[in-house]
Amino acid sequence: MVEPRRLLLIFFLSTLLIAYSNANVEEIQKDTEEGDEEGKVGGQKAQGVTYDARSLIINGKRELLFSGAIHYPRSTPDMWPDLIKKAKQGGINTIETYVFWNGHEPVEGQYNFEGEFDLVKFIKLIHEHKLYAVVRVGPFIQAEWNHGGLPYWLREVPGIIFRSDNEPFKKHMKRFVTMIVDKLKQEKLFAPQGGPIILAQIENEYNTIQRAFREKGDSYVQWAGKLALSLNANVPWIMCKQRDAPDPVINTCNGRHCGDTFYGPNKRNKPALWTENWTAQYRVFGDPPSQRSAEDLAYSVARFFSKNGSMVNYYMYYGGTNFGRTSASFTTTRYYDEGPLDEFGLQREPKWGHLKDVHRALSLCKRALFWGVPTTLKLGPDQQAIVWQQPGTSACAAFLANNNTRLAQHVNFRGQDIRLPARSISVLPDCKTVVFNTQLVTTQHNSRNFVRSEIANKNFNWEMYREVPPVGLGFKFDVPRELFHLTKDTTDYAWYTTSLKLGRRDLPMKKNVSPVLRVASLGHGIHAYVNGEYAGSAHGSKVEKSFVFQRAVSLKEGENHIALLGYLVGLPDSGAYMEKRFAGPRSITILGLNTGTLDISQNGWGHQVGIDGEKKKLFTEEGSKSVQWTKPDQGGPLTWYKGYFDAPEGDNPVAIVMTGMGKGMVWINGRSIGRYWNNYLSPLKKPTQSEYHIPRAYLKPKNLIVLLEEEEGNPKDVHIVTVNRDTICSAVSEIHPPSPRLFETKNGSLQPKVNDLKPRAELICPGKKQIVAVEFASYGDPFGACGAYFIGNCTAPESKQVVEKYCLGKPSCQIPLDSIHFSDQNDACTHLRKTLAVQVKCA
Repeated sequence: MVEPRRLLLIFFLSTLLIAYSNANVEEIQKDTEEGDEEGKVGGQKAQGVTYDARSLIINGKRELLFSGAIHYPRSTPDMWPDLIKKAKQGGINTIETYVFWNGHEPVEGQYNFEGEFDLVKFIKLIHEHKLYAVVRVGPFIQAEWNHGGLPYWLREVPGIIFRSDNEPFKKHMKRFVTMIVDKLKQEKLFAPQGGPIILAQIENEYNTIQRAFREKGDSYVQWAGKLALSLNANVPWIMCKQRDAPDPVINTCNGRHCGDTFYGPNKRNKPALWTENWTAQYRVFGDPPSQRSAEDLAYSVARFFSKNGSMVNYYMYYGGTNFGRTSASFTTTRYYDEGPLDEFGLQREPKWGHLKDVHRALSLCKRALFWGVPTTLKLGPDQQAIVWQQPGTSACAAFLANNNTRLAQHVNFRGQDIRLPARSISVLPDCKTVVFNTQLVTTQHNSRNFVRSEIANKNFNWEMYREVPPVGLGFKFDVPRELFHLTKDTTDYAWYTTSLKLGRRDLPMKKNVSPVLRVASLGHGIHAYVNGEYAGSAHGSKVEKSFVFQRAVSLKEGENHIALLGYLVGLPDSGAYMEKRFAGPRSITILGLNTGTLDISQNGWGHQVGIDGEKKKLFTEEGSKSVQWTKPDQGGPLTWYKGYFDAPEGDNPVAIVMTGMGKGMVWINGRSIGRYWNNYLSPLKKPTQSEYHIPRAYLKPKNLIVLLEEEEGNPKDVHIVTVNRDTICSAVSEIHPPSPRLFETKNGSLQPKVNDLKPRAELICPGKKQIVAVEFASYGDPFGACGAYFIGNCTAPESKQVVEKYCLGKPSCQIPLDSIHFSDQNDACTHLRKTLAVQVKCA
């Protein structure tokens, strides 16, 4: 990150040269009036996007940009308005999305901009909500999306090398990127045309692989930058994590703490932009839960903006669902569920609310941040203040940081004694009043509930159809074909079959010795059958795709049939030379025969792409009629299950809980909601994901559900649930600052909106619900988290009654922490700074 001492020189040089040459302090003051006037820049175009070292300048005005990533294909179009609305309510003023090449051009020259791939509709919705948009065109995007967004057919272009100074790749990349930009221009969606798009991105995190291509990598970066500029979108282009981004392309930061890790813009006239602030960590099957606290996120944002940052993009603000086969290798169907909006589009608290508060606090600092000069003051061994002061005015904002990760500290700042919790930043928009601390959460918390649907699970009966492993397939080659090339991303599955004759003397003579089938595979997994009997399964992992399957098998005298069902769990999405990644069996041997180890790798193998149930479309109403369904047994491999359920009650989001299942896929009314993998356990001995989102848009009054179970799961305990966050909580102490929502700026000064700024617990039910029960209340030293609070060593006996008085029957309530509202006669915690923890139920 650029040091604050250098910021003074950088800011004035770039601002004087680019934004408003020959301006003086008095003229600047005229451009910094209240409200929307705070960011106005003299001499700038009324419409369009430019930049200097301080910020983007949009339609003649500086902006602090709080951006949330929402990917249009990871939700259904009917969800988009609500997601965008909730993002805006959370203080987001910009929506970021990638563009998904393999979704838009799955077959070369055949384009898809319908349904969840209606990019134009999505951008227009952003505009309708009066938000800005950032479009990351790529066309390589990674994003834990299948093949990093590159269509499979690109792999088979002769002579192609992905993401290099390679003519075949550049030809197709240029054609697609040009088509996307032209499409957006035709719809007048770029800011100079009156649209919402203020930034566009070319490539994606290329520095991570650039050295692998040597000089071809360097020249490719330059070519990509020139390509972007040649498209005349007339907005700035960015390259994330790209130190050598060619002028005027802006290099940006990705990571968790760009306020401390970003090396800064590569030219003094470029702003510091943060394109990915990871709200948690995406998960792959086999992972334990991934978390990142609201406090850590808020700290990182305050830190970045205090050190000259002007844009943060939360990746992801809403992660959504990898429907069908869209996830990259081993990535779960649920994506970034730990974002401020969870997979179901529900607000995850306190992350949503705490980030809303940091956005509000920073917005109160706008004037000083836009026009001030930063200085850094040391307040203690691990404490510092970064102060932004506008010369010749009273505009001032201070960020007081305690970088001690264990202990709270008191600091003296401008004559005030201010307590800073461990590893926190306090924001003072007027250099006097603390309106926000990153570690002290004043917003409410909530807990997610999965409620079994009475209607959907009533009379839920399953039928089954089991596939038979094939024998003697055609499409023969000496050795098994590579799995990516064989399936061409049309299916996860391909059969490999072979036969071998064994004599009596070939088989083991001892009864306690059995032959062993060994398959060394490059990934991702196999299910093995010998003479029609299931022999077992094995698979690799995200970290190590290759694996070895070894299992004792029963062979017989005469002809033996071996069938291997190779499967994939998504295509790779990152790294150099992706077009040269391989999967599938590479060596197949039988051990333990009397005649020694038998290598059957070159025995001659038949092939079949896909399984029969896919070809017959058993997951559709019409296709399901093509086979004879029977009553389910105890479960077995490669079994299809079919059932019907009524649409669940209410309008809450819907999910299916895959209890008792192994691995496979789910279809609702013919539409895949993604892969499930319940028997791939994390180190905590639990499935990485158990509940799978069923969009309401997929449902009808009566619904066909079809499961493909690859292993030996049994669906008897599978059930439909609705999802809510009707358990809401608050935990506020006497040392909490007032919420930044209680302040505003008027006539250039910070003013409270209310007279009483004492700490209070605030609760707001979602939707049109109201508080129907107080499930926990303790004023003292309670501990725990929302959904699991406990009374500590002391508590005011009247706690629950007081909360019920303020809250029962209301859609929202505020509970003052002043102890007189609890008991001034019998204060059980006189020696403590007290905390009020409350948990209520909304309905």
